[in-house]
Amino acid sequence: MFKDKTLLITGGTGSFGNAVLNRFLREDVGIKEIRIFSRDEKKQDDMRKLYNDSRIKFYLGNVRTYDSVERSLEGVDYIFHAAALKQVPSSEFFPMEAAYTNVMGTENVLNAAAKMGVKKVICLSTDKAVYPINAMGISKALMEKLYVAKSRLTKNTIYIGTRYGNVMGSRGSVIPLFIEQIKMGKPLTVTNPEMTRYMMSLANAVELVLFAFRNGKSGDLFVQKAPAATIGELAEAMLDIFKVNNEIKIIGTRHGEKLYESLLTDEECLVAEDMRDYYRVRPDDRDLNYEKYFEEGIIPDPHLKHYNSHNAYRLNKSELKELLLTLPFLQNEVKEG
Repeated sequence: MFKDKTLLITGGTGSFGNAVLNRFLREDVGIKEIRIFSRDEKKQDDMRKLYNDSRIKFYLGNVRTYDSVERSLEGVDYIFHAAALKQVPSSEFFPMEAAYTNVMGTENVLNAAAKMGVKKVICLSTDKAVYPINAMGISKALMEKLYVAKSRLTKNTIYIGTRYGNVMGSRGSVIPLFIEQIKMGKPLTVTNPEMTRYMMSLANAVELVLFAFRNGKSGDLFVQKAPAATIGELAEAMLDIFKVNNEIKIIGTRHGEKLYESLLTDEECLVAEDMRDYYRVRPDDRDLNYEKYFEEGIIPDPHLKHYNSHNAYRLNKSELKELLLTLPFLQNEVKEG
């Protein structure tokens, strides 16, 4: 599906960008060109030296600036839109910064894609967009509304969304923090040991995006079924893996932090299609006949609960350790002692 195609990854120097780039290069699927669009010239230079592949082209720009997005899209077939501000605390202090990047930046990508004749755009969202309680989640929820609205109005460009929860080992996630604390002999800081998170790898995140690319229609949203674990069990599993007995210190839930991750709301579950390892949510594609919004609806199932890390399959400690040891970066840390 990518043979002789030109792809662009926004935020391509981040965790997902590197993971999906590795996947494409490893499979050598005859891709014509892969463009990395980001604002970090240092990371771009590091990637250029690391991969040393003539098919990879680096475009310096910011999704907040429409012109820099448009000029990067000449001849592009498909976009993977991963550029975002993802950290909850920083977005709480500077919510408009999250809005500029996650909302207005996405609007720029969607508009430029339609103008430049891009065939398909895959937008990456987050569990925090479901029943959002923090600025980052609110900005991502609005980002989802943008691509769905655009899918109603644009016929030649397909817009698809994916939503995933905790990605093990990604920038700012808890596992790298635990590793660093173990190395320094410090206590492992746990906000709430009963807090649950999905245990999803970067490879899973890439698979979700590619599944959505292959199977999605414009306006669709995809989530992947993933197992979950408590943060307390995760900390204990990490101590077992590294054969250390650091203290586990409870520091309390941080501002804007949820007890569990949610991937589908009650309302989305009403229309979600079970696709074995994934759920697909069709968009509300009603047109501008507003009477339908007032006169037509769906009778809810009173027993339906929204899909979250509290009601997903819960890994025990043994299963959790087995899963953690499949992560390449964790394997390297263990080998280094």
